[in-house]
Amino acid sequence: MRILVVEDDDRVADAMRDGLAQRGYHATRAATGAQAVAACEGGQPPDLVLLDLGLPDIDGADLCLRLRRRAGVPIIVVTARGDLPSRVQGLRRGADDYVVKPFSLAELLARIEAVLRRTHAAAPGPESVITVGDVEIDLSARRAAVAGEPVALTHKEFEVLAALARAPGAAIDRQRLMVEVWQTDWAGMSRTLDVHVATLRSKLGRPDIVQTVRGVGYRLATETPPV
Repeated sequence: MRILVVEDDDRVADAMRDGLAQRGYHATRAATGAQAVAACEGGQPPDLVLLDLGLPDIDGADLCLRLRRRAGVPIIVVTARGDLPSRVQGLRRGADDYVVKPFSLAELLARIEAVLRRTHAAAPGPESVITVGDVEIDLSARRAAVAGEPVALTHKEFEVLAALARAPGAAIDRQRLMVEVWQTDWAGMSRTLDVHVATLRSKLGRPDIVQTVRGVGYRLATETPPV
């Protein structure tokens, strides 16, 4: 996933990019509104924009409206303007969510994952169905099947599977999975994650489909061995 950080403060921008990179996102930065427009209206726009409203060249709220109308990219406003009128204006200009500085990385990650889930569900396409061997994961319909037979998964079990399926073959760290599925990075939730992974392997009947990455977390295999 490509995320564009639109932020004129070097310190804040570097911290956000580093935090996102540690969670597996490809994060780039635009220090001005003009740079953000060029990045979003170019050949390969980002999957999501984190937008500060206090930019040196363009009013952030106006930029939000422009990006929403012309680029159609999901936008989370990240700003120190926490008053109600600013929040309302940002959302009316097309922002998908609004985060007030200072914020925790865990909160920002949870907001990002929630927006990406909503936008992906609203615009399903060929990539909404992931196939690994004879396992089919339909992200938009929230269904899983093995050899054509539906598999009954709980809401959280499917959320874990979907989080891994959005980046097959990539190692997803435990904290990111906990934030995305349970909206918390509390260490005590780690055991719950392990139980859900074990249950997924059992229900799918494909123990190797979810692989453990030691010291990191889990990844979805790109192929499964024949049964």
